[in-house]
Amino acid sequence: MTHEEFETAMAFHGHKCPAMPLGYRSAKAAMDALGVARAKDKELYVVSETGKGHAAGCFLDGVMSATGCTYGKSNIEKKYYNKMAFTLIDVVNGKAVRVRLKDEFFGNMLNSPFVAQRKQGVAPQDVPAEIADPLVDNVLKMPEEKFLVVGEVADYDFPKGKGCFETDLCSKCGERVFVDKLTDGVCIPCSEKK
Repeated sequence: MTHEEFETAMAFHGHKCPAMPLGYRSAKAAMDALGVARAKDKELYVVSETGKGHAAGCFLDGVMSATGCTYGKSNIEKKYYNKMAFTLIDVVNGKAVRVRLKDEFFGNMLNSPFVAQRKQGVAPQDVPAEIADPLVDNVLKMPEEKFLVVGEVADYDFPKGKGCFETDLCSKCGERVFVDKLTDGVCIPCSEKK
């Protein structure tokens, strides 16, 4: 991870922490295994096994920064399994690889002074630099084999679809919606109202 890549990812993420560069480096390892570059559109797809409310969100921001897979492009989904793992899918070539943090590393990571601060209610951006900086530097320098398990590249039959570019008005609320999300002229929120 170059200094420029780190700065760009950190600006996207919003604060300095060790989990974001772990996600970034994990994603780069997955991309290297597949022999792919960062997605410009929907060439890649991420199935994240992370959760919320802990370092997994920071990890996933690193994955998104590296891969270019974003919720805006709809080429990422989150399973909420609370694992520090994801599968990167090369949609173009029909290949995929699962990557995860090593179990021992993952467990020890939660014993860090950074996490101790977080458990006390300190916001991540308020963790002192003398705590955060050495941990981040360690993540940036450590060999992948110390923290990462990269699975075997496997065939993956990714369903291909086309974007919808037609709209209509919902017959109940009157709001404009893409027609692929209308059922009998009614949008999803209106169809769920009792």
